Amino acid sequence: MAVQSVESNTTVALGPAVALSCRECGERFPLGPIFACEHCFGPLEVAYELPTGDPEALRKRIEAGPGNIWRYAPLLPVPADVADKPNLNPGLTKLVKADNLARELGVTGGLYVKDDSGNPTHSFKDRVVAIAVEAARAFGFTTLSCSSTGNLAGAVGAAAARAGFRSCVFIPHDLEAGKVVMAAVYGGELVGIEGTYDDVNRFCSELIGDPLGEGWGFVNVNLRPYYGEGSKTLAYEICEQLGWRLPDQIVIPIASGSQLTKIDKGLKELIALGLVEDRPYKIFGAQAEGCSPVSTAFKAGHDVVRPQRPNTIAKSLAIGNPADGPYVLDIARRTGGAVEDVTDEQIVDAIKLLARTEGIFAETAGGVTVGVTRKLIEDGVLDPSLTTVVLNTGDGLKTLDAVSPTTGPTATIRPSLDAFRAAGLAG
Repeated sequence: MAVQSVESNTTVALGPAVALSCRECGERFPLGPIFACEHCFGPLEVAYELPTGDPEALRKRIEAGPGNIWRYAPLLPVPADVADKPNLNPGLTKLVKADNLARELGVTGGLYVKDDSGNPTHSFKDRVVAIAVEAARAFGFTTLSCSSTGNLAGAVGAAAARAGFRSCVFIPHDLEAGKVVMAAVYGGELVGIEGTYDDVNRFCSELIGDPLGEGWGFVNVNLRPYYGEGSKTLAYEICEQLGWRLPDQIVIPIASGSQLTKIDKGLKELIALGLVEDRPYKIFGAQAEGCSPVSTAFKAGHDVVRPQRPNTIAKSLAIGNPADGPYVLDIARRTGGAVEDVTDEQIVDAIKLLARTEGIFAETAGGVTVGVTRKLIEDGVLDPSLTTVVLNTGDGLKTLDAVSPTTGPTATIRPSLDAFRAAGLAG
């Protein structure tokens, strides 16, 4: 189902990517700017012919590669010379061994925070946009666009500026000020839509089918199959940083659910390639209580995710009708994990806990994952004796409003030692 005047191209060079495959019926289509199966309307994803041969040789090839996601180019839908093209080159962010946080939570098996705030625009969205940029180049698009809860808008604006594309991105009108400024500063067009993210997404779907959208690559719509593959690099990096081994447990925030499903895909690819030992792992999804359609379905034992109207400070996760929700349920159940949610108050407490113990200032989505991790441990669902990785997907400077009402100076004093002593701060 072509959705643009830019036509599918069966000869496009996107590395090991050979086709698009329907996640529901398995039907295959040529590589192109399409995102839904024309037979069953299921979502499409990239199918590959991945490298074969000696796993150790592939490990060495990866380790000798660039210090960013392009070290995994042999496993991604990108051209072989991707590292030579103008791109933001995200990835290879820190995997922090969080011993202080582990003590607070009672984790004995090793606790790690994958801190993706170190990416160029300070969120994991730089990973997915980097892949989408290469697809946009391959298909001849001239404008990059997206519907966004904030982080993606900034990532698209920055990547477009670097790669020489025009950008026009769409956001809900009431986003955090920091995210609005960051999306606008790169010089592209930023359009606020009155309504929720789901309203923004519906508008973008209409624009794609209109002549006004001709030549536009919407990274999370008509380029979504390629875009989503960027999240696999989180799985690759975590395993490489753990010494080429799988984590026992991983806690992942849920917005659309794509990140969680693609991390699972990446872990399975590493197993199939022999890069890691094949052994069980559990995937846990994390949501805010004020937007918890997947968590609600999981707890009720449902296979259908019923949409909700978001009402939470975790605006980057405020997608009331998550496209990959059913697949998240399947993965959580298949791996023996779970999907849980926390209140806004618990989110703020978790942001402060991570900052106080590990010096990592997470945005609200990171507060969700840390808060859910704590809740899962307290409820006996997550095993504290196993190696656990928690994702922080963005920088707390983007969501200052969440913590500013309860965070500020310990005291304000006159510039004198007597005033300092009187404040009781001398230790």
